[in-house]
Amino acid sequence: MKRVTIKEIASLCGVSVSTVSRAINNNDEISEKTRKKILDTIKEVGYTPNQNARNLKITKTKTIAVLIKGITNPFFTPMLKVLEEEITKSGYTFALQKVEENSSEIDLAQKIVKTLKPEGIIFLGGYFINDRKKLKALSVPFTMTTIINQTLQIPSSACLGIDDFLQSKKLVEYLISLGHKKIALIGPRYDDESIGKLRLLGYKKALEENGIEFDEKLVFYSNKGLNPYSLEHGYEVGKKIVKENISCTAIYAISDTIAMGAIKAIDDFGKKVPEDYSLAGFDGLEINKYLLKPITTIVQPASEIAYKSVKELFKIIDKKEYEKISKFDAKLYIGKTTKKVRS
Repeated sequence: MKRVTIKEIASLCGVSVSTVSRAINNNDEISEKTRKKILDTIKEVGYTPNQNARNLKITKTKTIAVLIKGITNPFFTPMLKVLEEEITKSGYTFALQKVEENSSEIDLAQKIVKTLKPEGIIFLGGYFINDRKKLKALSVPFTMTTIINQTLQIPSSACLGIDDFLQSKKLVEYLISLGHKKIALIGPRYDDESIGKLRLLGYKKALEENGIEFDEKLVFYSNKGLNPYSLEHGYEVGKKIVKENISCTAIYAISDTIAMGAIKAIDDFGKKVPEDYSLAGFDGLEINKYLLKPITTIVQPASEIAYKSVKELFKIIDKKEYEKISKFDAKLYIGKTTKKVRS
């Protein structure tokens, strides 16, 4: 008796071979109506999946790939520590993959799926709204550690993080409460569409709600080819503000690393923080606790975000119920780099 093939089942049901495979493997990416039609047809014609072929396809690599752009950013250090601990503790291999500054995380992920064959992927940061189709094409579950991707409706994925817009707004409102009205922003690239843009929008909203006119001249974007979250970016802008005597009483750097660079430049060129300029950052780096002048900043719960990103990924892999979106709160830490405006 001739053996019925999966191609024949697909033809009878008017679907693709991959859709039949999804129905057999109880994948949630097809509708219940289609699944029932396929399973009923299989039962009717007596189709039996080729077990040897199935075993080859479901061989588990026990590997989780972690993709990171900006590997030198100290914000990711505690996150990587937690990720490695939790992944290895679960019996999986932790595979860290560096994404070059001008490269696409999604393109690298697609290559990794083919070569490394991970069972899941964790994207540290990243803005993927424009890569929706490519993300949907990924054949493995994944989590993203930024809320900016929360509007994506992609099966077997989750996004986690703080609301950068609201937290940025909160920080600028604190500077305004100290009497500052001319607040410079050391921002991202001009064409940034990720968290840098959200922090810029939060800055603008705080000014608007407090009746302060937005001044484009007080926003300093990073130069092309320069890492926008680097000490160097902060230093160059800090130097510019002092040397050109830019009219501002406070400076908001969109990361603590940028803030540190700016503080050094301000000091190098004869001014002081907070005596001459109040200065605030964002992220809450661990090193901040050990600085002579801890920076006023927004403290992100980096370790908690990393921990939950692993736990939710394993829930997806194990086909358990999981949280599609997980929002975390962040705290305003008042350091020694901000003060009230002198009357």
